[in-house]
Amino acid sequence: MIAPTVRVQAEDFDVVAEETRLTQGRRDIGAVVAFTGLCRDEAGTLHALELEHYPGMAEAEIVRVAEAALERWPLMGLTVIHRYGLIRPGARIVLVIAAARHRAEAFAAAEFMMDYLKTRAPFWKKTHRVDGAQGDWVEAKASDDAATARWDAKPSSPAR
Repeated sequence: MIAPTVRVQAEDFDVVAEETRLTQGRRDIGAVVAFTGLCRDEAGTLHALELEHYPGMAEAEIVRVAEAALERWPLMGLTVIHRYGLIRPGARIVLVIAAARHRAEAFAAAEFMMDYLKTRAPFWKKTHRVDGAQGDWVEAKASDDAATARWDAKPSSPAR
């Protein structure tokens, strides 16, 4: 089994460079699905989103789930980058790139990783509002939890 690339970092990332790193020199990859999550401005009310994590623990947990994705789908590469710190609206927060022979596996693995990152990854998000009011800790939504729960019932590989 291949090893996933997982990084948790404060600095921004280059999507094209990360995809190139994953695919350069490879002729066996038939599909690459990349998802980039951005910070929204919440209708102009958000000054920034602050993301906190436990160093070491966050990386280990993301690796654990990435390895589960690699066991579940026949991927040829998987990159997951998640930022922490103060993130302004419009800035990148997360990147998931899944490479496979076929698009179905790449799409499914990328969606699986994002559902997990959205609901269960060990990150805490606090809002900083434009008006200077004290921000709130962001809670997971029931719809996000439902999206993650559906993977418990899915078969290990989509039909081709």
